[in-house]
Amino acid sequence: MEIFAIANQKGGCGKTTTAINLAAALCLNQKKVLLVDLDPQAHASAGLNVESEKSMYDCLSNFAKPKLKIKEVIVKVRDGFSIAPSSLLLSTLEQEMAEDIGREGRLSAALAEIDHYDYCIIDCPPNLGILTVNAIRASNRIIIPVEMSRFSVSGLEYLIRIVDLVRQRLNHEVDFKILVTIFDSRLQHSFEIFDAMKQKYSGKLFNSMIHINVKLKEAASKGMSVFHFDKYCRGSKDYFSLAREIISAKESTQSTHQQAQKMAEILNKEVDKFLQAEFKLYAPEARDVYIAGDFNQWTPGEHSKFQQAKDGLWVKALKLRPGRYRYRFVVDGKWQEDPNNPVTEINHFGEPDSLLEIK
Repeated sequence: MEIFAIANQKGGCGKTTTAINLAAALCLNQKKVLLVDLDPQAHASAGLNVESEKSMYDCLSNFAKPKLKIKEVIVKVRDGFSIAPSSLLLSTLEQEMAEDIGREGRLSAALAEIDHYDYCIIDCPPNLGILTVNAIRASNRIIIPVEMSRFSVSGLEYLIRIVDLVRQRLNHEVDFKILVTIFDSRLQHSFEIFDAMKQKYSGKLFNSMIHINVKLKEAASKGMSVFHFDKYCRGSKDYFSLAREIISAKESTQSTHQQAQKMAEILNKEVDKFLQAEFKLYAPEARDVYIAGDFNQWTPGEHSKFQQAKDGLWVKALKLRPGRYRYRFVVDGKWQEDPNNPVTEINHFGEPDSLLEIK
């Protein structure tokens, strides 16, 4: 089970929104997902209209009567998607566990009792207390949502220090990636901060970003994920893209050296069966251009990045097998069809994908 902690001590950066909608997006990709609400404010629980007398407090507190296993707390949201809800009582754990030995590992021990989920998403409180440390200790990865503001970016440093402390003092290796949230593409200020972050945290940012979208707030107020509120909105597309990026990254790391070697041998034998397709886009004001489609699991990574030519022209050449492919361009995080290709097909978001047929 892959465990992700969604953490940032600054409130209002889209932490709980990300926890809810990433979990829902992973579920839409046929993954079994558990969302753990570790925030005493219980916003994730409320955001899914989940009310329960049992909560994570009953799993983590030694004073809970009776003390429960985490599987006794879990509430089903829908097929493949469950939540371990929170309660205000979690706020007492900070003081309760102050003198306890091994207090940082309580959540890790609780999650060790379950193994039938593909992903576990932990929504952390907006502070760097014992609950957040428990979440980091229990996780394989940390997702840090960061909005494009000076205060949010400066607070990022403190969380990274906590991650390093957990690594050093608890001997727990955990990696982090930064997710840009509440991105307003209408503001030059957003692009300036984003460019600065790319330079400072090169390789630590998700390719996907979450744009500002009122539908995300409206969905939370209705107690549902954005996919069940408006599956065609920008928020749905952004979180679906994030889920695909996470799934693709996991699948790629699971491939062994032997498998990679075997694939190389196959490619060497069949290299003549691949044909080169060249894509061009005139976008003089663009900062980054990617291509995503059937041929790369719709993941706009470094392997699919365009090269900037001259006079505002971006180019990308791919070697593809003969076949029919759907694809889109991703320009500064915004998805669009190929303006040079009139052949399109409407996707499940209600927007046109460009079509390419190689014979």
